[in-house]
Amino acid sequence: MGRIKSLNKWANKHTYLPLDLLRIALGVFLFIKGISFMSDSQILMDLFKPIQNMAGGMIVVHYVAPAHFVGGLLIAFGLLTRWAIIAQLPILIGAIVINFAGEMDATNLILAVITFLVCVFFMFYGSGKRSLDYYFKMQQ
Repeated sequence: MGRIKSLNKWANKHTYLPLDLLRIALGVFLFIKGISFMSDSQILMDLFKPIQNMAGGMIVVHYVAPAHFVGGLLIAFGLLTRWAIIAQLPILIGAIVINFAGEMDATNLILAVITFLVCVFFMFYGSGKRSLDYYFKMQQ
């Protein structure tokens, strides 16, 4: 717990507007992906073709869209950012693996890797000063 507090103190001292905008952009991107997967579930089913015969395949399909939808909102507003990102990491790792297991699509692979790296950064960095986490912390 002390380690997280020291990381939060460091992040609050070194908060910059471009990083907050990057966090918001990440959240909006994940939110839009969630809406995309919800509105056209066939795209999601096509993505999971290489692993559809594995155990828990339908559970994964039903986890991805809501996790992106809700997680994207939480990340964009900076509320429970680290928890929302932890929920995104298995999905992003799966997106990277699916590119190697199925048909290789360089655009999707690059997008998944960049999103994964940005998520890992914000998992350690936190939500920053311009977030609901910081606002609620200051209200105590």
